[in-house]
Amino acid sequence: MNQQPIIQTADLRKIYGMGDIAVAALDGVSVRIDPGEFVSIMGPSGSGKSTLMNILGCLDRPTEGQYILAGEDVSNLDKEQLAAIRNRKLGFIFQSYNLLSRTTALKNVMLPLLYDQDNHRSNEEREEMARAALASVGLADRVNHQPNELSGGQKQRVAIARALINNPALLLADEPTGNLDSKSSYEIMDLLHDLHDRGNTIVMVTHEPDIAKHTQRVICVRDGQVESDGRDGANNCAQPGAGD
Repeated sequence: MNQQPIIQTADLRKIYGMGDIAVAALDGVSVRIDPGEFVSIMGPSGSGKSTLMNILGCLDRPTEGQYILAGEDVSNLDKEQLAAIRNRKLGFIFQSYNLLSRTTALKNVMLPLLYDQDNHRSNEEREEMARAALASVGLADRVNHQPNELSGGQKQRVAIARALINNPALLLADEPTGNLDSKSSYEIMDLLHDLHDRGNTIVMVTHEPDIAKHTQRVICVRDGQVESDGRDGANNCAQPGAGD
């Protein structure tokens, strides 16, 4: 029996502007990502990869086409509905960590639970879940540290723990090693491998070929279209660059 994909898009288009100045950031993108896959998205500057990531992350809607996320058509949801989907089904890992600077690691990780209106957990339950998430990324001894007391790699681990707290269907990582030195970058990739081995589905945007090689599959985007889809870390992206 075929399993239901986590991501299924059909002919996604995203148009910015109107008339003669209309630009297609995405121009007919169809991709399928199944549960348990570890996929990277690459492409040169202006390729559309960030636009695609924003749509996959329910941060934006396509102008045309269909996006089904974990069995639910989210193509035409409004902003409030998309926010609810993000909190329920998605975990985000950003290049800049996006941590609250004057808040402990524990409370940063608890944040998605505070926005979850469907689960009425006690504060003790939330703390227990956040402690477990921090322990799962090797930071059990850093729960009361604020971001300015943590290294870049530790900050990213806090961000990953926060992304995991609601047991999302999909982890989206946007340049997760972009602000890290080489040693910390490979430590974060080892952690993502570990999460993948535990059954998490991960989609990662990166402009670094050596980071993309860590994934099972590299989707290359150029001029708003899928240029290639390489399996087992095969990377056929020509001259990848940072940015969208």
